[in-house]
Amino acid sequence: MSHPTPVDWRLLTDQEVVRHAVAGREAAYRELIRRYQRPVFSLVYRMVRDRELAEDLTQETFVKVLNAIDSYRPEYRFSSWIFKIANNASIDHLRRRGLDTLSLDGSPHAETAEAIEATTLQLGDTAESPLEEVANRELGDQIEAAINTLRPEYRSCIILRHIEGRPYEEIAEILELPLGTVKTYIHRARNELRILLADTRED
Repeated sequence: MSHPTPVDWRLLTDQEVVRHAVAGREAAYRELIRRYQRPVFSLVYRMVRDRELAEDLTQETFVKVLNAIDSYRPEYRFSSWIFKIANNASIDHLRRRGLDTLSLDGSPHAETAEAIEATTLQLGDTAESPLEEVANRELGDQIEAAINTLRPEYRSCIILRHIEGRPYEEIAEILELPLGTVKTYIHRARNELRILLADTRED
């Protein structure tokens, strides 16, 4: 009985590792967990704000990934696929818990993609201030608390864009939404966060 040829997993792309996983190589599953356990946990934790729960949902995500690995299509980024599963697990939990969230379905001020692109969360006098720039300052806790009040879909968009630094196109892929919808959600969420943070500063 011949043994499989040893593989240097670090040299393989995600898609190549997945091919080994589909073929049933346990080491390939371990490699995917090694690569994505930390980023998946980070995303889930920012969604649910509870470490123990985030660990459970991260484990649930990987169980779903391994069970559905045959359905992964290699023309798409594996990262987008696994983050989509993690995001869905987080949103499903939030909805089951019925956690209070703000609905931001009011008409946005910007009606075109260009206008939405130009409308950003304003903090102080800066024109564009990514949330991570203030994460360690006095508003950090208030920003996280404000994000936590957003409805799950908007929370996902803001976290993926401003904290995870994902491009709009990948966010659309992860959330399975049209690109224009993603930009609209981010615009609305930024607008609501700006209002919430303005109230916080006045207090």
